[in-house]
Amino acid sequence: METRLDYQKAFPEGVQGMLHLEAILRRSGLESSLYELVKIRASQLNGCAFCIDMHTKDARAKGETEQRIYALSAWHEGPFFTERERAALAWTEAITNIQNGHASEDVYAQARLQFSEEELVRLTFAITQINSWNRIAIAFRPEVGGYQPQAVTSSTAKG
Repeated sequence: METRLDYQKAFPEGVQGMLHLEAILRRSGLESSLYELVKIRASQLNGCAFCIDMHTKDARAKGETEQRIYALSAWHEGPFFTERERAALAWTEAITNIQNGHASEDVYAQARLQFSEEELVRLTFAITQINSWNRIAIAFRPEVGGYQPQAVTSSTAKG
C-alpha cells in the first residue's frame, strides 16, 4: 500500500504527545516482555501491519522467543504464557474488541487477580495507546517492513 501522508510532519505536537505517553508507559513498572506482547496482540486484532512489524522486531530485540511470538494469535491454546500474561492478553482483547461488547466481569476479575489497581490502570493505558497508534498507522499507511529496532542495552531491556 502507498503511504497517504506524513502524519508526523503534519502534526508533530500530537506525535510528541503520543511519544511522551509511550515513555511514561515504558517506565510504569509493567514488564517489558508483557508490554510488547500486548502491543503485538492488539496490533494483530486491529490488522495493523506496520505495528505488527515494529513490535515483533522490538520483542525479538528484547529477547522474546519466536515461538511465543508465533503462538500469540492463539495464546488461549498454547502453554507458553504465564497466568499474568494470559490475564493481560484477555484484557487486551476485551479493551481492543469493544465492538463485541464491553469488558466482561469475568475478564476484569481475571485481570484483578494478576494486577494491582495501579498496574491494571497502567496496562489499560498501554492497551489504549497501542490501539491509538494502530489507528493512526492504518489511516495514513506508513511504509511497512523498514523499521529496525534500536540497539537494546541492559538499561533499555528493563523497560
